This record gives sequence, C-alpha cells and structure tokens, in this order.
Amino acid sequence: MTVIAEIGTAHAGSLDKAFALIDAAADGGADCVKFQWVYADEILHPDTGFVTLPGGAVRLYDRFRSLELDSSFFASCLDYAHKKGLLFACSPFGLRSLQELAALRPDAIKIASPEVNHYPLLEACAAYYGKIPIILSSGVSRLGDIERAVDLLEGDRPRSDGGAAVAAAPAGEAGGQGAGGQNALPPLTLLHCITSYPAPETEYNVRCVETLRRVFGVPTGISDHSLDPVLIPVLTTALGGQMIEKHITLSRKTDGLDDPVALEPEQFAQMVQAVRQTQAVIRKCEKDGCPQAAPSEIFRQMADQYGKDMVAAALGSGVKRLAASERANYGRTNRSLHYMRAMKKGERIGEGDVSVLRTEKVLTPGISPEYARLVTGCVLTRDVAAGAGVDWEDVLSRCP
Repeated sequence: MTVIAEIGTAHAGSLDKAFALIDAAADGGADCVKFQWVYADEILHPDTGFVTLPGGAVRLYDRFRSLELDSSFFASCLDYAHKKGLLFACSPFGLRSLQELAALRPDAIKIASPEVNHYPLLEACAAYYGKIPIILSSGVSRLGDIERAVDLLEGDRPRSDGGAAVAAAPAGEAGGQGAGGQNALPPLTLLHCITSYPAPETEYNVRCVETLRRVFGVPTGISDHSLDPVLIPVLTTALGGQMIEKHITLSRKTDGLDDPVALEPEQFAQMVQAVRQTQAVIRKCEKDGCPQAAPSEIFRQMADQYGKDMVAAALGSGVKRLAASERANYGRTNRSLHYMRAMKKGERIGEGDVSVLRTEKVLTPGISPEYARLVTGCVLTRDVAAGAGVDWEDVLSRCP
C-alpha cells in the first residue's frame, strides 16, 4: 500500500511551510508527498467567480494566481522529500506545468479528477507513460470518461499487470526510491474519488476499487476527501486497494483551499497506523491459509466501531456512478471550452481565443475539449462574452 500525503497548495508559497508539511508526512508514515503545480491561466478564466475563505470572499482566479511558483520551488521540495525517504508526486494542470514538472523527473505525475477530460493534457502525458508513473483520479466522472482517459494514456501499449512496479531507478527519476528503499510505482494507478469537499463517507462506494481494477486491469486505490481519518482508507485496504491519497495540513484553521478537508498531522498518523494494522490482518489471514476471510474480518471490526449501516453504505454497490454530492459539479468542475475574450458576430475564432478550462462558479459550461481544434477557424454567428462556454449555436454552419 502506497500512502500519499496530498500537500497540494497547503504550503501557501512558503518553502519553510512546505518542508514542515513534508516532515509531518514523513513522521506520520507516508510513502509519498504530492504537490500541485499551479498556473491560474491553465485552470480557469479570470471571471469564474469567488471563493469564500476565512479572510472573506476572494476571486478564485486571484487565489490561484497567488499560488504560482517557479520550478526551483518544486525542485527544492523534490530534493527534500527524497532526503526524508519519500517519493515526490505533483499534479500539472496544463501543458506548461506538465512540461516543467516532467523536466524535474518526479516519481509520479498525478492527474487530478477535473482533468479526466483534459484531452490535450492526457495526450501529452501519454508521452511519459512507462517512463514516469502516472496516477489518475476519477472523481466527477462516469465510467466512459475514465475509459477514454485510460485509452489516451496507454495508447497501444499493453495494460500494466495490476501491480508490478516500474524498474528501479535512482531517486528523482522514474521509479525513484521511497521510504524504506522500495521500488516506486506502476506505470498507471487509477484512484476512485468523489469530487466534493468534504465527501460524505456514506457515498464513497469503496467497492469501486475492485470494479475499476477488474475493468481496467491496473492497480487501483482511493483519493479520499472524507473527513474521517480511518473508515475509507481501511475499507480501501481491505478491498485490495494499493494506494491511498489524503490531504494533509498543519492546521485546519489556516486558509489553504483544501485545509478544511485535510488531516492534521496527528490524524494523518492515525490513518497510516490504521492502514498498516489492516495490512497486518490481511497478512495473517494469508499466512493462515484463508485470505478470503480478511475482508470480512476487517468489515466486522469497522462495523463494531462505526455501525453496520455506515460500513455498508460506505462500501456501496461497486457500480461506478456520480455520487449525489458531486453530481451538480459534473460539467463545471471538469473541463470544457471557454472563450478567452469577448468576441463579436462575424469574428473568426483564432489560436488562443478558446481554452480548455474548468467552469467552476458562475460561468456556463462549454462543449467538450475534444472539439478545440474543430472550432478554431469557425466564424461566430453571434456575440460572445469573455469566459463564456463555447456553444455549438455560436458557430453552427459557420465552420471551415
């Protein structure tokens, strides 16, 4: 089991705080730390709306702009993580951040759930498949969305074997060494996720860990946005999950975007301990010749602690569907095409006039990113506002 401490942007641009978070992750027993490489223009339009933080309402775009850092920051975090015996992973959100991240040779590239349909990013990531391990989260997505993303990443390559790691390589290269010197990560790992902050434990449908592993033939796990430090990670481990990602923060009272749903260091250590104890139960059952009994024993222990109804709800049916708490985010949190400037009827859409962005707060979602090349060169049939989602009615019958 690989446990990832999702630092994200909780460092608030401070290298000292980033190092303190890496220390907390290492002390808590994590195997890997994960950061986010933010360029606001790769994520959303300036007019996307506001986010409420402890200090008040702030333009979400400006909040992301405040988190933009150069590559030296991430290079320092990578080096420090390796000194602490941890793997270093990071999420890019566009082609620029991906290129700069790949140049550092991270131990993994993490594709966040909203980028499951960022087709240009996925196509670019495919060039690193088998060279740098890729982790793909699958929140706010349907099974068909995941299938398309996996196909883009894998191309014509054979699927990974469900758990084999890439060949060992020095730290800082694909297959870098993590805590304890173990091999790194498989070429592709798929994480079940609910894109809601926080995500209700009762909606997590943890059996999707098994479903996704059967459907795609790759290692699976969970990116957990629930508040409880134990329930979802333990159930994931019992069902054969090979990776757990959970946000970490030095304090939930700080103003990081994800701090309210993150675990403080003591809670994070509690989570890791619970996961390792679950692994011990599984090993004992295997040693006793009854590995099939392990999940039932772990479910019983969780039922004693949380109640049978809670455990049954958290396990779910295993049918991959949008959770109730994320359903309204579908089409808004993930990517679509948006105009970067106001344009008039009769203008031709040129390079740079349309971008693949998250819709987020107040804008209207556009058509799928797969049509970015198709609409370039089209003549507008009506005026459009800056930030508006591209609609087929804007260009109908006026394309080359």
